[in-house]
Amino acid sequence: MNYEIKQVDKFKFIEEGEGEPLILLHGLFGALGNFNDLIKYFCQYNKVVVPMLPLLELDLLHTSVGGLQKFVHKFIETRDYKDIHLLGNSLGGHVAILHILKHPERIKSLILTGSSGLFENGMGDTYPKRGDYEYMKKKAELTFYDPATATKEIVDEVYETVNNRLKAIKIIALAKSAIRNNLGEELNQIKQPTLLIWGNNDSITPPFVGREFQRLIPNSELHFIDKCGHAPMMEVPGEFNTILHKFLKKLSEPAAVA
Repeated sequence: MNYEIKQVDKFKFIEEGEGEPLILLHGLFGALGNFNDLIKYFCQYNKVVVPMLPLLELDLLHTSVGGLQKFVHKFIETRDYKDIHLLGNSLGGHVAILHILKHPERIKSLILTGSSGLFENGMGDTYPKRGDYEYMKKKAELTFYDPATATKEIVDEVYETVNNRLKAIKIIALAKSAIRNNLGEELNQIKQPTLLIWGNNDSITPPFVGREFQRLIPNSELHFIDKCGHAPMMEVPGEFNTILHKFLKKLSEPAAVA
């Protein structure tokens, strides 16, 4: 399904539905298409917002997790969103964590899935192998439990990115920034209810990473999904949406009277 991409100032984004904002942050090789099923389902209940993160548009000095966080902060301020449910996958999760640590005031809850920020297996020392389509195809397939989820469209996009020298440099800069920017010692400062949804077969941020996030974030709950890799909202959208909807509904209910 295609959604209208809006533009306000320098920000390009999708905004569908009404209600409390559910802001979705994609990962390093992410795109708006990663969230199609999520948008379609939750626009019935929330104002679903997907900003296009400038992964490859920032100058090299600001091509970092911190640079992306500043972009997200300016976007939220410009649009004046409040009571936000902030969701991030992979690098997007890392940006979401950094944002809630720096600017918690507008955030109602945090949702992380396959998030970096503690540990992640990168593309390896040999990345990026420019010009080797089969190699990039195998790397893209590692993201998922079912390799067939890495469609030709996804592989083509990754291949095109790493074969552009400047884009490849920026991808490496972001990946290195994510590894350097370990947030383990700060996670106990997060006060908002936090939902962790993890693929049991995630090889990039393996299951122990989800458990460590749960241990370090005070008010958090962790759900594992079987036969699922690094992008649960793409690979098993039905199960992902059910877990997320239950979490959001619980937050909207008045506190039970003791």
